[in-house]
Amino acid sequence: MAEPQIRVARPDDVPALVRLVHELAAYEKAPEQCRLTEEQLRERLFGESPAVFAHVAEVGGEVVGTAIWFLNFSTWDGVHGIYLEDLYVTPEHRGAGLGGALLATLAQVCVERGYSRLVWQVLDWNAPSIAFYESLGAVHQREWFTYRLSGDPLQRLGTSS
Repeated sequence: MAEPQIRVARPDDVPALVRLVHELAAYEKAPEQCRLTEEQLRERLFGESPAVFAHVAEVGGEVVGTAIWFLNFSTWDGVHGIYLEDLYVTPEHRGAGLGGALLATLAQVCVERGYSRLVWQVLDWNAPSIAFYESLGAVHQREWFTYRLSGDPLQRLGTSS
């Protein structure tokens, strides 16, 4: 196997990134919910005001994994952090350390830039990922619940006066 490389995503990686996001949605048993297009991701990553960032894991010139993230802000710490939206490595490349290398790269970004945290979510049934994250020292924030407002409820609230 060729030596893996972790690097910042480039515009020519967008088709592979979109493919990986759709693979992740299928893995998470929700492929019908993923509507991401190349145009959308290209604009968010490389447009006039990028607000999303990505790193890729590349093996033999092929993008086989990704970490897609954006900045958050801790009012308590007074500094930014990273929210990891997607971490995904193709099944045939799992177990080779690519997920850990992607997370280590994001941790390095946090340390270099003075960010106070790296945060992500994992589905409660995803035992292999949970075990992996905990092996790195990540802590499950059991006292916090995630809420999401989307679809019709978001529209109703966003258009009420």
